[in-house]
Parts: sequence; C-alpha cells; structure tokens
Amino acid sequence: METFTNLLSAIEGVVWGPLMLVLLLGVGLYLQAGLRFLPIRKLGMGFKLLWQGRTTAKGEEGEGEVSPFNALMTSLSATIGTGNIAGVATAIFLGGPGAVFWMWITALVGMATKFAEAVLAVRYRQVDAAGDHVGGPMYYIRNGLGKKWGWLGGAFALFGAVAAFGIGNTVQSNSVADGLGESIGLPHWITGLVIMVLAGAVILGGIKRIAKVAGKLVPIMAIAYIVCGVLVLIINADHVGSALGMIFGHAFTPISAAGGFAGAAVAKAIQFGVARGVFSNEAGLGSAPIAHAAAQTKNPVRQGLIAMLGTFIDTIVVCTITALAILTTAWTSGETGAALTALSFNEALPGVGQYVVSFALAVFAFTTILGWAFYGEKCFEYLFGVGSIKFYRVVYILAIFVGSVLPLGFVWLLASVFNAMMAIPNLIALALLSPVVFKLTKDYFEGKPVLPGEDLNQ
Repeated sequence: METFTNLLSAIEGVVWGPLMLVLLLGVGLYLQAGLRFLPIRKLGMGFKLLWQGRTTAKGEEGEGEVSPFNALMTSLSATIGTGNIAGVATAIFLGGPGAVFWMWITALVGMATKFAEAVLAVRYRQVDAAGDHVGGPMYYIRNGLGKKWGWLGGAFALFGAVAAFGIGNTVQSNSVADGLGESIGLPHWITGLVIMVLAGAVILGGIKRIAKVAGKLVPIMAIAYIVCGVLVLIINADHVGSALGMIFGHAFTPISAAGGFAGAAVAKAIQFGVARGVFSNEAGLGSAPIAHAAAQTKNPVRQGLIAMLGTFIDTIVVCTITALAILTTAWTSGETGAALTALSFNEALPGVGQYVVSFALAVFAFTTILGWAFYGEKCFEYLFGVGSIKFYRVVYILAIFVGSVLPLGFVWLLASVFNAMMAIPNLIALALLSPVVFKLTKDYFEGKPVLPGEDLNQ
C-alpha cells in the first residue's frame, strides 16, 4: 500500500502541475472571453430559467428523461458533497487562506466551462439502445470532433468510469464515516453499511429515481447548511473582514506558520485552491454534462444557462460560507478535513455546530454518491454497452462499504489523480469545439433556430 501511495503521489504531482493549471484556467478564460463573459452577465437569466425548468418548458415536447431543474439537481447532488465541507478545509490547511481566492477564480472561469459542457452535451447527445438520452464528453468528442478523435472519447469514458469510485464513491463514504466517528463515535463499518443499503435502493432505479431523490434532498439540505453557515458568520461578524483580508492578501503573498497551521507558499495556495475548487464544483471534469444531456429540452443554450448555476451555487455560495466559517474561528487549530469544519461551526454554535456539519456531510455525500453512480454507469455504458450497466451498479454499490474503511489520505489521493485524468481529454475537446458553443449561443440570443443536422464545426 505504501509503494502504491507513493506512486500515486508522484502522479498527482505531475497531473496537477503547471499543465493542468494552464488547461483549467486557460480554457475557462478563453471560453469566458469568447462568450463575452455571458455566464456572469446572464446569471439572473439562468436562475429564471431554472425556476421555469421545474417542469418541461412550453414547446419543448418532453425530449429527455428529467426536467431541466432536476438535471441541475442531479448535477448539484454530485458536486455539493465533501468538497464543500472537507475539501475547503483541506485547501485552507494545505494552501492557507489564499487558496480560497483561487477557488473563487476557478469557479468564475468554471461557469463558462460548465456552460460550454452542457451546451455540447445537449447538442451532441443521442438515444441509446434502452431508449434513453445519453451524452457528455465521450459523445461530443466522437460526434463533434469525428471518428478520428474516438480514442479521446474512450479515454474520457475509461477515466470517468474509474474516477466515479474515487471522487463520487469512496471519498464520500469515507468522509461521512470519519465525520460520524468523530462526532458520535459510530464505527466506520456501520456507517458504510447503512449508506450502501440506502444508496443501493436509489441507484438501482436509474436516472429517474436518482433525479427525483436529488430534486428533493439537494435544495432542502443546501438551504439548511447555508442558513446555519450564515448564522455562524453573524455570530463571528467582527472577524469576517479580517478573514476576507487574509483571503485576498495571501492569494499573492506567502503566509507563515501560526498555531497548528504550518504555513504555505503562494504556489501551494494556487495548487490546492484550484485542485479543491475543481474537486468541489467539477467544472472542467466533464461529469456534469452527463446529467444535463438527459434534460427535457431541445435548446442546448437554455440548458447551458441552467448548468452554469451549479458552479456558482457550489463554490461562490456554499464553499465561501464554509471557508469564512473556518477562517473566523479555528483555522489555526491544526485540524483538517471535515473535523476542522465541524470544530469551526461548533465554536460558534457550541454543542450544535458539529452535529450540523456531520448531518450535512452525510446528506451531501449521500447525494454525491447517487449522482456519480449515474456518471460512472454512463461512461461504462459507452465502453461496453447498455447490458453492462447492472454489473457496474452492483460493483459501485459494494465499493461504498469498502471506501468507508479505507485510510482517508489514500482515498483523497486516488480521487485527485483520476479527477485530473478525466479533465484533460474534456478540456481538449472544449477548446476544439468552442466555435460550436459560440455559434449556438450567438444564434440563441439572436433568435435563430439551429437545425439538428446543421454542421457547426465550420
């Protein structure tokens, strides 16, 4: 295990090196510029479409399996997870307060990335042998770039099918088991068994059951966590200004050791801010468009405007609340992960805060497991056909229990490596297909219809 861990650490250092930072931020900035910062300018429109998308939009004729609203909730179910609680704390512990600034930057450019991903997913989706709409990077690579790029779509599907066991499965069950073990002393294996049984009951029902559960759980839990977080910030209002000062100040200058915090260079702030930001909102990974491809919509741009809200809600809202709660309380305690977030909430809300975090972590992780089950099975289906889905679901469900008892550090390392491996082929495809995104967006706002068979690659 030690040898394998060292090997993964070496790989992580390469895949999350300068090339990945250039790809993630570079492609995001390029898309934002090409869209003339439309994802930021049209944020209000996105929320309006989301509200309208609770049911199939008028004239959309019900193409797809889930409503536009539930497509976003499925996407959010996969993104609002341990990254918002444990991931933010880990970024601060390893990269210092400045890491939060780079999480924000990743999110702002990531809104354009997520918009483009969803636009392409709907544009190039297809109907599989089971009669369901399927899409995502593997399909827009093959259908958009042509057969000569088929190997790249296959690479994404392979990495995605494996990555689901890390970011969407074992990391989630492990963090919940760790959090509940710390707060109420519950053995890890019991937590893993309970999550496995509950998640299995939903996952075996496919996308419609996953979307239905996500559509109810995600809004309720996200709002509850935000309310509690805001309460923590109100109680610590005197320290919010200094916390913001540290975030902006140490984004560009190193920070020395303080208390249980070991200090961090600017390079570490950037590295862990970007890495944990991507882990949290998944912009650029290519996971979210797999859910948006199942939306009941004919217009790719409408779904893109809804999809980009996932990045905003996840990082700009939820992660920021977690970060400020930590930086106004216990960030120099020496704790990390979910334990640091729980300690921070508990300092402001004694006797209650740790249970709020533990419960939120459990629900967020549970819904993330559901969302990534769908992502992983669609990647597996792309490689091996519809008949392979049941096998994948069973293995995925069993892995939940295994993840709950694995060492935390190893699990996070595995997830980090496969995140990057997914992102690389997706970001290449986004750059090459950007003219399609720009044309579809321009035509949408000019009121021009785009025919399904129209070639937009010219």
